[in-house]
Amino acid sequence: MEALNLHDGTVYLDCTLGGAGHSLEAASRIAPSGTLIGVDQDDMALEAAAQRLGTVPLDSEPILLKGNFGDLDDLLLEARVPGIDAVLFDLGVSSPQFDFPERGFSYREDAPLDMRMDPSTQTLNAAEIINTYNEADLARVLRDYGDEKWAARIARFVCDERRERPVETTFQLVDLIKRAIPAKARRTGGHPAKRTFQALRVEVNHEMDVLRRGLDAAIRWLNPGGKIAVISYQSLEDKIVKEVFKKMQDPCTCPPDFPVCVCGKKPVLKVETRKPITPSAEEIERNQRAHSARLRVATKLETN
Repeated sequence: MEALNLHDGTVYLDCTLGGAGHSLEAASRIAPSGTLIGVDQDDMALEAAAQRLGTVPLDSEPILLKGNFGDLDDLLLEARVPGIDAVLFDLGVSSPQFDFPERGFSYREDAPLDMRMDPSTQTLNAAEIINTYNEADLARVLRDYGDEKWAARIARFVCDERRERPVETTFQLVDLIKRAIPAKARRTGGHPAKRTFQALRVEVNHEMDVLRRGLDAAIRWLNPGGKIAVISYQSLEDKIVKEVFKKMQDPCTCPPDFPVCVCGKKPVLKVETRKPITPSAEEIERNQRAHSARLRVATKLETN
């Protein structure tokens, strides 16, 4: 909230509204004349957010938009928003999605393998990936999106199992993962299914492509002097945020040995965080889910 420089009159955009925890705090800082805009593709999240934001001290009603932040251009055009002063991305799965086992995000509860952020519009789910991707593609997904050391072995166990019966539930998959990863390797690094479930969620929801599109759109909509803050929870997300910010701060495509820039590309952002801001030990003590969080912040530069 401090990094976003919120004050009375700010137009604030929460691209990952979730349960509106951030937006509720933001509303108190931009009141009374500020504008609050929230985006989420999850109907449950939007309903919960609408209730929590029902009493915010703003002159105008919060604008809640159903959709994916990868489609931010269309959403903001439809809402007739002229520009944004502050934008926040809090990536990954929101806590309520983990807390509803039937959504299939959690490896600690038995449920159908789903993991769709928006079941009303998405057709591809985790069960389809597990049961239809060939062994090589499945291993690639687990390796690239989950950084899973045992990706090839897990993929092989899954393919062997599905020849006998479909893999349809979270606990079926967890059992396969535990069998695939040697006992010695399972003793460290947290739950053995964590990386596989993360990788499947990313693949189901095309999260990396959506993130790039969302960041590019949000930066375009920022007013000069506006702030963008991104909280990521895995190394691949953080790497993409870092790359996008760096490219926007130094867009020059001239060869390094050119004495002066001739491409004419001007910086769009000033990166405010040379290294990501990480949670304190005290914060992690209060909220274990914050342990891997990384915050990066940038400011939109004046246009020439």
